[in-house]
Amino acid sequence: MRGSSLANRLFLSATAWLVVILAVTGFVLSSVYRDATERAFDRRLNLYLRTLIAEVATPDEPADRQFQSLGEPLFELPLSGWYWQITRTDQEKPETRASRSLWDKKLPKLEDAGAELTAAGIRIGYVDGPEGQTLRMVERPVDLGADGKYLVSVAGDAAEIFDETRGFDLYLGVTFTGLGIVLLLTTIFQVRFGLAPLKRISEAIADIRSGRAERLEGEFPVEIAPLARETNALIDANREIVERARTHVGNLAHAIKTPLSVIVNEASAHRSESISGKVLEQAGVMRDQVAHHLERARIAARVTVVATVTEVAPAIEALRRTMEKIHRDRGIAIEVKADARAKFRGERQDLEEMVGNLVDNACKWAASQVLVAVLVEQPPEPGAGHRLLIVVDDDGRGLSEEERAKVARRGQRLDESKPGSGLGLAIVVDLAGLYGGSLKLGSAPIGGLRAELALPGV
Repeated sequence: MRGSSLANRLFLSATAWLVVILAVTGFVLSSVYRDATERAFDRRLNLYLRTLIAEVATPDEPADRQFQSLGEPLFELPLSGWYWQITRTDQEKPETRASRSLWDKKLPKLEDAGAELTAAGIRIGYVDGPEGQTLRMVERPVDLGADGKYLVSVAGDAAEIFDETRGFDLYLGVTFTGLGIVLLLTTIFQVRFGLAPLKRISEAIADIRSGRAERLEGEFPVEIAPLARETNALIDANREIVERARTHVGNLAHAIKTPLSVIVNEASAHRSESISGKVLEQAGVMRDQVAHHLERARIAARVTVVATVTEVAPAIEALRRTMEKIHRDRGIAIEVKADARAKFRGERQDLEEMVGNLVDNACKWAASQVLVAVLVEQPPEPGAGHRLLIVVDDDGRGLSEEERAKVARRGQRLDESKPGSGLGLAIVVDLAGLYGGSLKLGSAPIGGLRAELALPGV
């Protein structure tokens, strides 16, 4: 059941319990009915038994008319399954009288079958009949003193008990099957509609996470409403915490940048001194590092909030126009092929910063052409979101494997003649990592460097 939904687990659990309950109930009812049928059959046998004992004890009728008061025609029908037998046991050679239905057969003794005398002085149980039938039989020893000792037995075809019980079991099985189907359908209905609010909450939270909504909206049952309220409160508290973090980051930026500006101004005012150049150089590095780490802190705070969604194609197109203006003097052509369905699960300014660094770097090293492609990849597994693949190619000289590893490090530059701080690719790697993405460098088909930026999509 691992990985199964709550509805499935509840349904399987309810089904298992329902089957067990119906099976146990059916077994109990079948046993009770069988016992009741046996008791009714035994009462009938006991009635015949008492009648026979009365005939033996007071033989008022002539021998040829004796035992006619039983009133059961089956005792006269040969091998009918209904028999009586009276055996005198106090003689050296037992004398036996039996119903016509027995013909020349004899009934077995229950005593030989291991049946014990009951408190009423009788034995009762099942035996095999003359024709292989199963008989329900009752026998009683009778002591008439000087008139002799007798063993009186009456047997009836147990097929009546078995048929009654079998018919009841069939009826019970059909009834319980129908009842089980109705209960299962009722359970399905209850589970499906009873858990529908939880499914709505799950879908609403997925919408919030993907940026399609900001809060849980709508009416919920009283049992689920507290969960919705607490979830909205958690979202609000998270946003408040992030806003405070942003404020602290901004305050820290101002607090650090102001002393740095003073240092730079003082060093610029004393350029004639030998130490001023070194101070200006290190102050510039400090400024870049502070900007980088503050930006990373700002992004880290922002991605902990429920994400927004950014249309990728318009953002890339705006970057293309901007970069063409910046590198107009070099005549760099920037071609964009973006899937209109592409959406980034994050804020637009972060997307522009990552892609902007890649496109700007490509324009600096390209001979004449930069290609930007935006692809939407299918989820790697069910339930996962789409992935964006942004590919930036240039037709420059490209980089070796050692150079690719080097430029990804913070502050590393391969050519000091090119403008920049050497932090561009490092910033892209850091920001992509914060969003759960990655940056991969390779060789472009058009001859230069290929940068593949993978990001979460919607």
